[in-house]
Amino acid sequence: MAKRKRKAIVAIVGRPNVGKSTLFNVLAGRRISIVEDTPGVTRDRIYADCSWLDKEFTLIDTGGIEPDSKDVILSQMREQAQLAIDMADVILFMVDRSTGMVDADNKVADMLRRSKKPVVLVVNKVDSPSKMMADIYEFYNLGIGDPWPVSGANRTGIGDMLDEVVKHFPDDTAREEEDDAVRIAIVGKPNVGKSSIINRLIGHNRVIVSDIAGTTRDAIDTRIAWHGKEYVFIDTAGIRRRNKIKQDLEHYMIARSVGAVERSDITVLVIDAAEGVTEQDAKIAGIAHDRGKAVIIAVNKWDLVEKDNHTVKEFTDRIRQVLSFLSYAELIFISAETGQRLVKLYDMIDMVRDNQNLRIQTGVLNEIIAEACVMQQPPSDKGKSLRIYYSTQAGVCPPTFVLFVNDKKLMHFSYQRYIENRIRDAFGFRGTPLRFVIRERSEKNQAH
Repeated sequence: MAKRKRKAIVAIVGRPNVGKSTLFNVLAGRRISIVEDTPGVTRDRIYADCSWLDKEFTLIDTGGIEPDSKDVILSQMREQAQLAIDMADVILFMVDRSTGMVDADNKVADMLRRSKKPVVLVVNKVDSPSKMMADIYEFYNLGIGDPWPVSGANRTGIGDMLDEVVKHFPDDTAREEEDDAVRIAIVGKPNVGKSSIINRLIGHNRVIVSDIAGTTRDAIDTRIAWHGKEYVFIDTAGIRRRNKIKQDLEHYMIARSVGAVERSDITVLVIDAAEGVTEQDAKIAGIAHDRGKAVIIAVNKWDLVEKDNHTVKEFTDRIRQVLSFLSYAELIFISAETGQRLVKLYDMIDMVRDNQNLRIQTGVLNEIIAEACVMQQPPSDKGKSLRIYYSTQAGVCPPTFVLFVNDKKLMHFSYQRYIENRIRDAFGFRGTPLRFVIRERSEKNQAH
């Protein structure tokens, strides 16, 4: 199996008011492509897909701190730093030139230094590097390496800083993802039973769930062999922390989910049957959808639901309605407590994995699309009709199709969805999203 390439993860850590959000927005503005906002997904400005030179990465803002005392600031900064250490490839540690070095900076720097993770120290609010060199040099005392002066507000120094960041990205050839084991991220709100599912699958309590702060680390990987195949489950337990603030909890949940989903092939979204599908579920599902990951929706605690002949259908309809952008996702009703249907999860993972890797012959694909265009006329505007000259499959995981057309503007979203549905009717592709790249070609350049 081909080696997986995953995007590097860069996390921003720092005190309140040092300019983390400004930098985040500047970098997020450099997006190479803005994926069309999916109806039904509310975007949190917590993560963004960015690129610099030829490197793509996921940027995560580790969270805003609500300062009501110095103790709270420090404890929450440590929480942020731990989150970054757990899941980031590179940590951007942001400090503020105008306030100089403070105690909290020192304490967090100690944590980051001990983590042995690459840290890029960013000194913000440096509007004139030549005049402010003395202020910048002070931060060498943190013992974390060279300070990189930037001004998020003026957008200066950003390029040099990014050059330094991408130097630390892991080499694709030395990735842990080289093995053939399928990697499954188990995501969902706190207390829906993510760890219980993994514990049940392995038959003993490997993932210890505890309320003591810091006992459960982010993204614990559990390797399980089942019927001669290996599966790696990535758990995002451990979000039940001291954070009383609901907004904070949600922020951590989403940031951790991004980290786990990025490293996975397939995402299993766990929903609490007793609670039903919620807006938070939709936010987490949107992360997997954005990243082109295959999705299985596992409704846990199904044993606790009183049922009649209509219960499954009503529950399914509700999930399909709230998570309408995940129409391709597979659905399974399980109970980690009783083990009900849990081993069927393996069969579903295998089936979805096959669909992610499915390749369609070019000739067959073009026949399906030509037939679709006959059955439903392509859109037209001012007498000019869309023509799809030729199509080919360019990749897998997710299956990606390139369509060569006469005018990109005529390829309406609804017609692209129609073409996708015809392809799905012919080949299934259950569980995996499909990606489409629309390219323009002039009529006289047509070889086909």
